[in-house]
Amino acid sequence: MEAIKVSSRSVPKAVAGAIAAAVREEGSAEVQAVGAGAVNQAVKAISITRVFFEEENTEIVCIPSFSELEVNGEAKTGISFIVEKR
Repeated sequence: MEAIKVSSRSVPKAVAGAIAAAVREEGSAEVQAVGAGAVNQAVKAISITRVFFEEENTEIVCIPSFSELEVNGEAKTGISFIVEKR
């Protein structure tokens, strides 16, 4: 599963579309964010994804965790969200 990387400048609705597509195709999606602004955009995107699936009478869950990510050659601590159907 390829991780969906979110920045503070990401458009939540576009990220939500990517999350929904990954969940439909693979059964789950991993969303990665580093920094408060990026985490904010990721949570907005996951909330929008939930609305997309509600229209299909499907519920999704989100499992957050800390993760070590490499950004520009540096190790950073970020947040990973696993999104999957319930």
